[in-house]
Amino acid sequence: MITIGPGSLPVEGHLGGFDGAIGWLNSSPLGAADLRGKVVLVDFWTYTCINWLRTLAYVRAWAEKYQDHGLVVIGVHTPEFPFEHDIDNVRQAVMDMAVDYPVALDNDYAVWRAFNNRYWPAVYIADADGRIRHHQFGEGGYEECERLIQRLLSEAGREGVPSDLVSVAPDGLEAQADWASLQSPETYLGYEQARRFASPGDAALDRTHTYVVPETLELNHWALAGDWTLERRASVLDRAGGRILFRFHARDVHLVMGPFTRGTSVPFQVLLDGEPPHEAHGLDVDELGTGTVEQQRLYQLIRQPGSIRDRTLEITFRAPGVEAYVFTFG
Repeated sequence: MITIGPGSLPVEGHLGGFDGAIGWLNSSPLGAADLRGKVVLVDFWTYTCINWLRTLAYVRAWAEKYQDHGLVVIGVHTPEFPFEHDIDNVRQAVMDMAVDYPVALDNDYAVWRAFNNRYWPAVYIADADGRIRHHQFGEGGYEECERLIQRLLSEAGREGVPSDLVSVAPDGLEAQADWASLQSPETYLGYEQARRFASPGDAALDRTHTYVVPETLELNHWALAGDWTLERRASVLDRAGGRILFRFHARDVHLVMGPFTRGTSVPFQVLLDGEPPHEAHGLDVDELGTGTVEQQRLYQLIRQPGSIRDRTLEITFRAPGVEAYVFTFG
C-alpha cells in the first residue's frame, strides 16, 4: 500500500481557469464558483492517445465512485491532430468511450497554457481550496492518485469517504501495455516528426511520389509502397493499392488514421509476416486481417497472444484517400 502521510503534500500551484474552453460536453461551463469546496481532478487528454486510453478505466471509475463524496472530474480535451479539433469527432469519442464526466473542449490550448501543461495524459488534483496538491504525467500512479483523492475529500470534511481502491479490469484499447516485451516506440508518419523511414531514395514532401520498400526492414523502421503524399502530419494515399510496412516488437500495434474525405471509407488488409494475422488480429480487423477505415481515430491492428518477437506488419489499402498519422504500440 502507498501511504501518503501528513505534511507530505506540497502546494504545486492553484487550479487553472477553464474560461478558454471553446465549449463543454456533458456539462454546462464550470467555473470557480461551481468548484468551490470540491476536490477537483483535471485530466488532459486527446482521444487518439493510446497512453490516455490506458488510463481511462481508472479515471472513469474514480469519477463514478467519488462523485457523491465531493469529487469533480473534468476532462480537458486538447487536440493533437487536426481532425481532433472537430467537435463532432470528440463528441462521438466521448460516447464510444463512455466518458460521462464534464469535458472542456480546449481547441485553442488556452486551458493547457493556464495549467502550464505539456503532456497527454496529465492529471492534476486540487484540494477544496483550489490548490494543486499532486500531478501525474503519463500512465501509472493509480493507487497514489486514489489515496490522495480519499485524503483530500476527508480533509474537506466529507464523511463516509471509501477507503478501498477501485477494482478495474481494462480490456480492448484500455488494456494495460505488455511493458516487459514492448520494444517499439511511438512512430509518426508525417515528415515533421517522422523517424526511421526506410523507403529508398529521397522523400518527396507535400507532393505525390511513388515509393518502394527496401529489401530488408530493420526493427522499428517503416516504409511506404505505392503513390503517397508525405505531408507534415500524415502520409496520404493517392492511389489504391498503397502499402505501409513496419518491423516491430510489441504485443499490440495501433495506427491512428482516417479517411481524407468525411463520409467515405477505405477497406484494408493486414498481414503479419506475410500471412493473415489469425488469432493475433486486433479489435479493428478480423482473423483474415480485413478491416475498413471509416472514422478518424485510433485503430487496433494487432494483439498477439503468446510470446513476442520481431515481426513485420504490412497494411494494404484497397482505395485511395486514407491519412495515416502515427503508429503506437502496447
